[in-house]
Amino acid sequence: MYFVEVILPLALAKTFTYSVSEAEYHYIQKGMRIAVPFGKSKIYTALAIDLHQNKPALYEAKEIHQILDEKPVVTENQIKHWQWIASYYMCAIGDVYRGAMPSALLLENETLISQKSDAFIDESQLSDDEFLIFQALQQQSSLKVQDVVGILNKKSVFPIIQKLIDKNVLVLQDEIQEVYKPKLVRYIRLSEQYKSDSGLSELLEVLKNANKQKEVVLTYFQLSAASNKKAISVKELVEVSHSASAQVKALIDKQVFEEYLLQEDRVKFTGEINDTLLQLSEAQRKAFDEIKNGFIEKEVCLLHGVTSSGKTEVYIKLIEDYLQTGKQILFLLPEIALTTQLVSRLQAHFGNKVAVFHSKYNNNERVEVWNQVLQNSEKAQVVIGARSALFLPFSNLGFVVVDEEHEQTFKQTDPAPRYHARDAAIVLAGFFNAKVLLGSATPSIESYYNAQNGKYGLIELKTRYGNVRLPEIELVDLKDKYFRKRMTGHFSDVLIEAISEALSLGEQVILFQNRRGYSPLLECMTCGHVPQCKQCDVSLTYHKHRNELRCHYCGYSIAKPTRCHSCSGIDLSTKGFGTEQIQQELVQLFPEKKIGRMDQDTTRGKFGFEKIIDSFKNREIDIMVGTQMLAKGLDFDNVSLVGIMNADNMLYHPDFRAFERSFQTMIQVAGRAGRAEKQGKVVIQTYNPHHNTIQQVTNNDYAGMYKEQLYDRQIYKYPPYFRIIKLTLKHRDFEKLKEGSMWLYQVLSQHLGIPVLGPEEPPVNRIRNEYIRTIMIKNPHNVSIMGTKKTIQKILNSFDSVAQYRTIKVVLNVDFY
Repeated sequence: MYFVEVILPLALAKTFTYSVSEAEYHYIQKGMRIAVPFGKSKIYTALAIDLHQNKPALYEAKEIHQILDEKPVVTENQIKHWQWIASYYMCAIGDVYRGAMPSALLLENETLISQKSDAFIDESQLSDDEFLIFQALQQQSSLKVQDVVGILNKKSVFPIIQKLIDKNVLVLQDEIQEVYKPKLVRYIRLSEQYKSDSGLSELLEVLKNANKQKEVVLTYFQLSAASNKKAISVKELVEVSHSASAQVKALIDKQVFEEYLLQEDRVKFTGEINDTLLQLSEAQRKAFDEIKNGFIEKEVCLLHGVTSSGKTEVYIKLIEDYLQTGKQILFLLPEIALTTQLVSRLQAHFGNKVAVFHSKYNNNERVEVWNQVLQNSEKAQVVIGARSALFLPFSNLGFVVVDEEHEQTFKQTDPAPRYHARDAAIVLAGFFNAKVLLGSATPSIESYYNAQNGKYGLIELKTRYGNVRLPEIELVDLKDKYFRKRMTGHFSDVLIEAISEALSLGEQVILFQNRRGYSPLLECMTCGHVPQCKQCDVSLTYHKHRNELRCHYCGYSIAKPTRCHSCSGIDLSTKGFGTEQIQQELVQLFPEKKIGRMDQDTTRGKFGFEKIIDSFKNREIDIMVGTQMLAKGLDFDNVSLVGIMNADNMLYHPDFRAFERSFQTMIQVAGRAGRAEKQGKVVIQTYNPHHNTIQQVTNNDYAGMYKEQLYDRQIYKYPPYFRIIKLTLKHRDFEKLKEGSMWLYQVLSQHLGIPVLGPEEPPVNRIRNEYIRTIMIKNPHNVSIMGTKKTIQKILNSFDSVAQYRTIKVVLNVDFY
């Protein structure tokens, strides 16, 4: 008896055993995909992770369906890494597998049913439903299960199909469809008979009456002479000759041209390789040497460099070094918007050795990058990506860069696995003995704490590139400005003056407001009613350009009401403001200027970011309004002024990280100003100019913020002194949730000798009609986190076995930041 152990792409924590023949047992390797039957009629793409001869005790092992790969598509190190993620972040290994694989490699199960060809069928024996299916099969040779659902208009069609199989009317054929197809491009070449000189005159004779076709042929000769190209594609020929593809087809039919197909990569980079050597400034050279020395003793180093200090150049220099050793390099970024800027900078140095992997790429493009990394190909020696690039099948990883390591977007929130890309990258690098460099102008308190305690190496880069001075920061007291009537809309006189001055000098301006939409509230001035989302416990945000009220949690939307839903009053007023409102106010203040907006609403689509960033870089946009997307490492050399519209709505978030995050965001946004020769300027509007955090931003005092936050964190038991595990419970029934969360909290408190807080209603306590409660467990550093997790898992298993609580969803978030 031979068996294979597999992971299924379902939220299941355990692996499953299937039986294989002896030949299959010797053929299958760890990391190959295998189609296996699961449940009554489903077929899934499973991943082989082990081969053995131990019969499963609890169930009869089914046979596998088919082997899908000739060589493994997943490496052993990847499987080890996935198992670490599943155990550390307390999620199912199936979740990790599903999250890590490009979905084109997870085959879909399309069950086909067709009529049995040789059987005699007595139609009078069929029920109405069965007859409908039989009739449909007279029209077409086969149906998918999904089609049957449509024909009968019923959800449960399996019993009917089963009866038809029993009556010998139908046969099932499961077709596993391979979704990925390589991209083929049509190329043409001249037929052999026309290649000689006599052949050419013969060719002109053939085409003497077809002028359009003659033009196409002459263009073909021009192209092949001009570019010395071996291959000319149909597309290129049609474009250059300004003709239709019909003419090319006619020439192929006349056998003047021969057509052939070549496989092509979907993601190609065209751009000049910049051969000039990168010159580091003295400060950068010193940091570069310190990092090299740091890596002798430490696996991880933290580069703390002020904004615009030229961290990217230091990364590029280090990547050059590692490329010479033939290693693979992973470059992680928090935001897709940043990859677009960085890719062009890295291509200028490394040409086509750079591959990009993130969620805006379509399935086929992702499979291509996956295969290039797996084959350790030249084209993917440097991989740039957002957090999902962590899951690629590296075989020879030498160096990992995590840029802007403090960013909260590195932490995945939903769906599982809820991993932190920075921490998972450090573990991944450990499997390869690779080095990790974390870079940031405002490091997260945890990373800085690790560096101070000697766990990481610490390298400081305190001067901006080219010795440009840090921007001058001016605080505007909104209370005072409103009192003195010096506000126009949401702009103080100081900010308007600064914007006018920058624009008159031909410079660009960035305005930051961390809210999208027009305004977060629409309030009836008669009775005070605010329209709420039907499914969530939040008010609806007003979006003016669509004239609708929208929920930012579930997407529910209604047209903007003309009267109050509660008292039918017509005096409705908006409260608060978002990026859309700022943009409209600017249009009135500076009617002749071009104003752009960058938030989640304007960057949808694959090239949403590129379009906006390029037009800003090419100076087509004078003022850019945006949310925190703007705050991350973007580099615009003509921005001299940054305005923060309202610093307070970040400071007063009910979150232990609010001050740290506000400091980071403000410093990062401020860092977009004055990156060329001239000193930039930052205007921060706030009701609270004397707030400690705002003062620390003004003085660029990271150390002061770090000390103050550490002091608070120690008292209130938060990271870096404690690790936090957050349990979120969700259910549609308020009473049942209340009871279940209380039960869970009491059992956890009894069994864990560490602080357990809750069950708490979060600020938004209902989303998509599910009520929410949270429980927080704080694990001090001297208590084993593995022990705590085991206890939690045991308690959750017993919680699941209580019948009335089984329907409560429990979501675990480890290292909840």
